[in-house]
Amino acid sequence: MAVSVLFEHAGGAPFDEDLHLVDRFLGGDRHAFTRIYEKYFDKVTAISRGILLDADEAADAVQEIFTLVYRHLHKFDRRARFSTWLFRIAVNRSIQHARSGRHRTKHVELIEAADRPIEEREVEATDPRIATSMEKLQPADRALLTLFYWEELSLQEIADSIGCGVNAAKTRLFRARERFRQHYEDAGA
Repeated sequence: MAVSVLFEHAGGAPFDEDLHLVDRFLGGDRHAFTRIYEKYFDKVTAISRGILLDADEAADAVQEIFTLVYRHLHKFDRRARFSTWLFRIAVNRSIQHARSGRHRTKHVELIEAADRPIEEREVEATDPRIATSMEKLQPADRALLTLFYWEELSLQEIADSIGCGVNAAKTRLFRARERFRQHYEDAGA
């Protein structure tokens, strides 16, 4: 028997280990899913970590991703490659995880701000260095800082407001913060 026969199905189609594993899993072989998990764990982890930039968050997302795949493997459309389907789930779930993480972080910050005495918050708002530093900024920087800190808009809302993508809004906000910080420190010197 020739080696090429081992790697072809009837009709000359090349052997696809992923489809074979999916078929075995759907046929009741739970160990087939273990093989899928082992085969793709590192790649899914790399995707998730690249999006979330945090190992612990990525580990949580990877667990959710494989749980989703396990539950919905019967919905896999065989016209696409299994890896493409899996990676799309990984990207989408990681992005969703990142969004929910930003919300939690923002929520914590707001709670911490609310717990401070009113007098302390009022002093921060009337600190003359804040006003001086804001005046030295370009209008676009002031708009970003105002939308984020005073209006408490999300990055998506800011992006929509200034007509750019979320990543561009995030970059611009970062740069505006840095310029503000520099002016603020100069005002205190």
